[in-house]
Amino acid sequence: MKNTTYIISIGGSLIAPQEGVDWHFLQEFRALILKKIKQGHKFFLIAGGGKTARNYVAAAERVVKIASDDLDWLGIHATRLNAHLLRTIFRDQANPEIITNPTFRLFSDKQIMVAAGWKPGWSTDYVAARLAEEYGAKTIINLSNIDYVYDKDPNKHRDAKIKTKMNWPEFRKLVGNKWSPALNAPFDPVAAKKSQELKLEVVIMNGKNIKNLQNYLENKKFIGTVIK
Repeated sequence: MKNTTYIISIGGSLIAPQEGVDWHFLQEFRALILKKIKQGHKFFLIAGGGKTARNYVAAAERVVKIASDDLDWLGIHATRLNAHLLRTIFRDQANPEIITNPTFRLFSDKQIMVAAGWKPGWSTDYVAARLAEEYGAKTIINLSNIDYVYDKDPNKHRDAKIKTKMNWPEFRKLVGNKWSPALNAPFDPVAAKKSQELKLEVVIMNGKNIKNLQNYLENKKFIGTVIK
């Protein structure tokens, strides 16, 4: 699996959970990515906003009724702060400019490119799909706080079943067709539509388990859900 380009969407809750920036996660993640770029892989790393975004939104809402575009922009700037943190820990290996517009190609010989939120109305999942289109990647790895996608919400249904493999029509039926900043879905419905059109493979897995991510990158057995 030499010279493979991967897009990794990193949930903001992994980078900066409620208790603060998780440097332990960043340290382990950095070590793995550095190992893999030495083996010929290239990575696009997209940062989510996580608790940083939610905390700013919650603070604004205590003061004023927040407009929808400001809700989006607070989230976007939180992703950009987290993206700059990623670029900082990969300073020597990453392109110095963070991608904030996935439709504008940056030419770089660096093996790591860091991206963030784009503009109101679009999630970082959608940014991931547009990056795949622009740069010719075939796989998106979505790191979040869940091990699998279920056939229904496991928080509401005790009989929810794990899905290790799904096709795009099946997944899109599960998540619907509309996205909003407050939506809690394994992968944004609009991004899912775009990924289906591009015939992408999207892998949902728990980002806390770095060894599991390594297993996937090394074509070994791993815990997660593959959508294609």
